Amino acid sequence: MAPEVSILSNVACELGEGPRYEPAADTLWWFDIVSRRLLEHRFPGGPTRIHALPVMASAIAFTRDGGQILATERGVERRDAVTGRLETLARIEADDAATRSNDARVHASGAFWISTMDKKARARAGAIYHYRAGTVTRLFDEISIPNSICFSPAGDIAYFADTGRNLLYRVTIDPASGLPTGEPALFLDQRRQPGGIDGSVCDADGVIWNARWGAGRLDAYAPDARHLRSIAVPARQTSCPAFVGRTAERLAVTSALQNMSPAERAADPDGGKTFLVNLPVRGRFEPHVVL
Repeated sequence: MAPEVSILSNVACELGEGPRYEPAADTLWWFDIVSRRLLEHRFPGGPTRIHALPVMASAIAFTRDGGQILATERGVERRDAVTGRLETLARIEADDAATRSNDARVHASGAFWISTMDKKARARAGAIYHYRAGTVTRLFDEISIPNSICFSPAGDIAYFADTGRNLLYRVTIDPASGLPTGEPALFLDQRRQPGGIDGSVCDADGVIWNARWGAGRLDAYAPDARHLRSIAVPARQTSCPAFVGRTAERLAVTSALQNMSPAERAADPDGGKTFLVNLPVRGRFEPHVVL
């Protein structure tokens, strides 16, 4: 039987992305990147609060003391949760007005993997960076639309995708630092499949849960790349999942309206909204970032 999929937030985002659950506050955070908005939704049924941002931002991480760290078009920034003021901690492509941050995730070591891309999705203009304790290291480049950054439960494998080419890669990494120890290898080739490999999370069993942009679904892949299941989501441009709940037992999924014509938007009435997938999973909470 298909799991129940309901609307968690009715706020329609032009480019909903980067959902992160904050266990201490029982709250989901996510972004409308191109509209420069940070959204906040407290469980179980609180209203969605919208915070205006002065820059494009795409991901949020948390420090051990509850501080908020954002990946933005300027780099790594600390956000004051009371005033909303941003403080730049590390510059990443801050002088390049053509690029912005995109997909990002925190490794168990506290390293923050942050990707960048061209604002107009220019081919091979994106990259992936490693930020930890104030140091920024460029890991991979010539990626068109970097996505699907996530890590195995043991912290020894990283995954990332180029949505522009519809390829998902796997690379071995050091569990203690989150830095690569090998070269990326092709994990999943979806070039002949509809839609695009967008954001992903990896659960406690190593299953990769991927939002399928343009196909309105959430896909699950085993660590050996076998397709396990697909779950329909009532928005065509599904963008990224997140584990939510007190034991990370469910999934939230963001979506987007970007680049859709008026007719396509009318045919996708729940496009841009954020959904809750009531499917028991063995999720994991995001680690704290190390500054």
